[in-house]
Amino acid sequence: MVAVNKTLDRKTQSVNQPEARKTLHFQVIEKTFKNNTDSDYTEKIRDLGNEFDYASNRDYYWGYPELSLLYGTPLYDAASETQRLALNHLYWVGNYNHTAVSEATTSIYNMVTNGVFRAVGGYETLCRELDFETEQESYHIRTFQKIGFKTKMAIVGKTILGNSEYGKSDKEDVSGWLKLLIPQPVRDYFISSKGSSPFSIQRDKVLSAIAKTMLRDKKQYYSGYLRDIEERGESIPAPADGLGGRIAPRYWLRFFTIHWGMSPFMACQYYSLRYTANAILKNQEYPYVRYFRELEQKGEHIPTPTAVSYYHLLDEAFHTTISQTLARDTYKDFPKPTAYEKFISGLIIYKMQCSLLSGLSGVLPGRCVYDDQMLMIFYYKLLTSPVFAMEKREALDWLEKCVCQEHEGYHVGLKYHQSLLELMRRLFGRLDYQWSINRNMSIMAAGGSIEKALPKNTEAFKRFSQSILAQDS
Repeated sequence: MVAVNKTLDRKTQSVNQPEARKTLHFQVIEKTFKNNTDSDYTEKIRDLGNEFDYASNRDYYWGYPELSLLYGTPLYDAASETQRLALNHLYWVGNYNHTAVSEATTSIYNMVTNGVFRAVGGYETLCRELDFETEQESYHIRTFQKIGFKTKMAIVGKTILGNSEYGKSDKEDVSGWLKLLIPQPVRDYFISSKGSSPFSIQRDKVLSAIAKTMLRDKKQYYSGYLRDIEERGESIPAPADGLGGRIAPRYWLRFFTIHWGMSPFMACQYYSLRYTANAILKNQEYPYVRYFRELEQKGEHIPTPTAVSYYHLLDEAFHTTISQTLARDTYKDFPKPTAYEKFISGLIIYKMQCSLLSGLSGVLPGRCVYDDQMLMIFYYKLLTSPVFAMEKREALDWLEKCVCQEHEGYHVGLKYHQSLLELMRRLFGRLDYQWSINRNMSIMAAGGSIEKALPKNTEAFKRFSQSILAQDS
């Protein structure tokens, strides 16, 4: 039954800070590590992924109908039962494709911060838990990818959900009349078609120097993981996709990563950001758990993806506990944050609110940002796929009805928004070092408005529609 390496010997750990073992949060970490390594949820997830067959699951809803793409829109109301099943399945696939990308990012930052805690000493159990979590994530990711690929190929015949909706790029672009005004040598300095431009390389060096200078009294804690990367001449890691890639441009993420990998306080602060990913996942995943339990109680067939969601939430509950404990309590083991550390931690969460939690979608339940053109590209592809087989004009007309008119889908999205807001305030309201706007999740709260979402989403649709129609001219 053993798929995850459970040879992490809890009996031989050494603790350099005896007083730490007396604290409640240290005991929580110990208990969480024991329970996590004793559970077999990861193995169940692995086996379910290996055994998944779409044909055996295609005739069942994998979650409540509201957990479907386009739910509550005029198009959903007009869709056939076969199309509604496909939308329900594709919602699961899209959600867990995004989760897989985010968990890959989590694995990187587990290693970054782990290096800091090892350098501090006395947190061996925590380090082992983070190592174990990283190994678990690899099994989660593979299962999500297997189910997602088989499902997409069966429904649309091509992987239209393959690209993360949150993808970002570092490439700068200069177009139109600016090309005539800016000399070629200047453009070559700022833009490169062969990788990083001289400007971006210099920018990263400057930001790195600022971070290391401001944290110079913490240099003894610099993560061995980051040190090894730099010694190999490689760039500091920064995600391009998933939740991490949505927060800020990659050069900002590299800047933040140095802080998370150098200061014990900032390493703990990172877990308030990881808690955001945990909360978003819980907010979207817990309804699958309720659905699983209802089917189980009725003795009805439980689709494989529904079971994966159920066991994944049980696995992730351990990870969420660690995120909360580090972000809320463990940081108090270390010297109080400096004014600079408070500023950076505030800036990170402020950017997170603006990029991840500042709006409301009309077509994707549970998405707490406005509908952008990248999301509309995905839906346009879906409407012109074999699921709906629409022509260009028809697809745009239906998309306009779904995005630009108030409908039930907006109200379902608002319900998920309010649920997530409560989860976020539960943690951030207790972080006394955070800015008031972050403790109250003020930007997120302001974004939970259908009245604000409709004009913003309508404007995004107009730009998208014009770009599609311009292809005919």
